[in-house]
Formats: sequence, C-alpha cells, structure tokens
Amino acid sequence: MFFKQLQESTEIGRQSLFAIPIIIDALQGRITLAQYVAFLTQAYHHVKHTTPLLMACGSRLPERYAGLRKSIAHYIEEEIGHEEWILNDIAACGGDPEAVRASQPALATEVMVAYAYHQIDRGNPLAFFGMVHVLEGTSTAIATNAAAIIREKLGLPANAFSYLVSHGSLDLEHVVFFEKLMNSVVDRNDQADIIHSANAMYRLYGDIYRSLPRSDVAA
Repeated sequence: MFFKQLQESTEIGRQSLFAIPIIIDALQGRITLAQYVAFLTQAYHHVKHTTPLLMACGSRLPERYAGLRKSIAHYIEEEIGHEEWILNDIAACGGDPEAVRASQPALATEVMVAYAYHQIDRGNPLAFFGMVHVLEGTSTAIATNAAAIIREKLGLPANAFSYLVSHGSLDLEHVVFFEKLMNSVVDRNDQADIIHSANAMYRLYGDIYRSLPRSDVAA
C-alpha cells in the first residue's frame, strides 16, 4: 500500500527533523517563552495558507482524481480558521497577536509555503500531499508531549496550547484518514511526486525550526 511506502521512503527525513536541536530542547523542557512565541508566530504564517493551498490543490486535480475533491473538502472543513487559534495562543502567552498578523514570515517559512504553491501550480497538485504527510505526522508524533512539557516549564495556562493540543494525539483520526487517502493513489508517477515533495518538506519544515532562536537561557 502506498502509505507504507511513503513512510518508508521518507523515514530519513523524518529522523533528521526530530534530531533538530531546538526540538530536542523543547521536548526536554529547555525552552523560553520567547522561543515558544517565535514557534507560534511561524506556525501562524504557514497555517494560514493551509486552506488556500487545499483549495488550489482541489481545483487543479486531474479528472481521474476528481473523487479526491470530497476528501479535500473534508480537510478544508477541519482546518479552516486554525490560524486564529494560534493567534489566541499567542495572546494567552502575553504576546501581541495583531503584531504577529501584520508581521512578515521568516524566510524559511516563506520558502516552504512558496514551494507548496509551486508544486500545485507548476508541478503535480498531488505533490501537496507530501506537505500534509510531514505536518500531520510531525504534529501527531510530538505535539501533545511538547504541549505538556512546555506548559509545565513555562507555567502557561491551558489556553496557550490550543494549536499544539488540537494537532497532537487527539488528531490521530486525521492520520487514519490520510492513510486511506494515500492508498487510493495508485499511479507510480504521482506516488513518486508525493514522496519527492515529502522529502523536500522535511527539509524545508526543518529549516523553520532551525531558524528559531536558541539561547543560553534554554540550554
């Protein structure tokens, strides 16, 4: 089944992402409030593109994949408005959500989003599911644990973690849904494009974490 092949073909990228020092630091409680807000800020700047990307992907699918549009509509219904949750989390941390809304993303975030649009517009729209694989899989793997550890370390209220908690272990049904979706992709060229995109996304998404500030305070 293709989903298993996708996992196996991107495992090196997955392990490379989880080995990024700031992710290890966060999961071990070595994190500052400024770093957490910086993470949320970049999350806002890519999550706000999720719905437009899904819409663009659905509109460009070839006729043989017309049936996938229903699945994409389901994703849109699930994901729309999540960027506002992130702004609420930032406010709960004492940050300025409107300043974040008006800010420019880090270059790494801008490049990842641009790559996703490029794949849809100029490559294969199905390649977008490589990004979904990376972000969904990463979130369910570490988000819930990260939220609990960061909350304990920083003493923040529960409402500062709506984004992480909603995309953590409670979101496992999305992974099951995605697995079924990927197993419906049988064309080898499309499969290869999704794998290529996922491997690229592990690098590009990792670059967002690499761009976050590290400090002696969190060490």
